[in-house]
Amino acid sequence: MAAQDTPTPTASPHAQSASAPVIEVRGLVKTFGLYPVLRGLDLEVAHGEFVTLLGPNGSGKTTLLRILSGLARPTAGVVRVGGWELPAEATFVRARLGVVSHLPLLYDTLTAEENLLFFARLYNLPKETRRERVAAMLERVGLHHRAHDVVQTFSRGMQQRLAIARAILHDPAVLLLDEPYTGLDQDAAALLDRLLREVAVSGRTVLMTTHDLQRGHALADRVAILSRGKIAHSARTDTLAAADLPALYADVTGAATTR
Repeated sequence: MAAQDTPTPTASPHAQSASAPVIEVRGLVKTFGLYPVLRGLDLEVAHGEFVTLLGPNGSGKTTLLRILSGLARPTAGVVRVGGWELPAEATFVRARLGVVSHLPLLYDTLTAEENLLFFARLYNLPKETRRERVAAMLERVGLHHRAHDVVQTFSRGMQQRLAIARAILHDPAVLLLDEPYTGLDQDAAALLDRLLREVAVSGRTVLMTTHDLQRGHALADRVAILSRGKIAHSARTDTLAAADLPALYADVTGAATTR
């Protein structure tokens, strides 16, 4: 499968101070027809911070991540990632993003190695180091022994591990994770926990959506609860006990949860 090499942006037209948030959202509105999904949402995520975004189905979590990744346009408001404004400067943003969703979004007729080599070319990784980088990523996610197997033979957990490898292949500064645990068995989820902890301590900025309150609390520096199109509550995990989160979530959203 052929790919067209595209120039990678090398400089920002804006200077961002070290103290500025990596993700900055102000007054974000997104409507579909007459139906508002995001209603003046404000959110900041600092450099190196891991934030878990919680909220019931339909609250706008996936819509927010699609806007942050440049895949959807806001109706109104200001959205910046790394100092670049979306959607006008989406090219700068995408070059520095890694995205993982509940769908692996892989080419199932290609092998694991071929998938990563394809994306390495899209990310404009140096040709002379692509195979070495791909091999290192497959080793990191425990798939080196399946490098030459086609993805359609992989379990759901293996596909999600390969999706993580693809997302961090180009060493992105920001990682967006949309329900990455969907459909994973216990062993696959535990491995994803380990990978995300490694990602978190590497200094990357991470925003993850999940319905798993306890896991989201355990991984993150901060949890933010999205309700009725706005961030209704935000708290650092070192000030909020995991045992108290379900009751807080139910109180803020009006949605019951057993997790």
